[in-house]
Amino acid sequence: MTERKIVATSRAPAAIGPYSQAVRAGNLLFCSGQIPLDPSSGEIVGPGDIQAQTRTCLKNLQAVLEAGGSSLAKVVKTTVFLKDMNTFPAMNQVYQEFFPHDPPARAAVEVARLPKDVLVEIQCVALAGD
Repeated sequence: MTERKIVATSRAPAAIGPYSQAVRAGNLLFCSGQIPLDPSSGEIVGPGDIQAQTRTCLKNLQAVLEAGGSSLAKVVKTTVFLKDMNTFPAMNQVYQEFFPHDPPARAAVEVARLPKDVLVEIQCVALAGD
């Protein structure tokens, strides 16, 4: 039976509900969606700025990945939730900075509403360990 380990780090926003920042199962790391919150203040970063919010989401995901023994280079799948699909090109520009080579599989969808009314939320699955 594969062991299930909860991953948490203070370098990313604390969970704002009954969920974990990530769960590691064997060599897979399942990261919960990250929204653009500053980990130390809990405040939304870049209200109204999809690029600032995307960058913060990905930095938060990077912190969770590292805490779980992984990295952005080991991400195999992301899901991007957007408040407005018209912001896709601007989000994509920042996203590409974090995944410049051999990017992971991805889905991007427009949703009616996100936690704290942010513009973007990003979740991922990654390989973990050696």
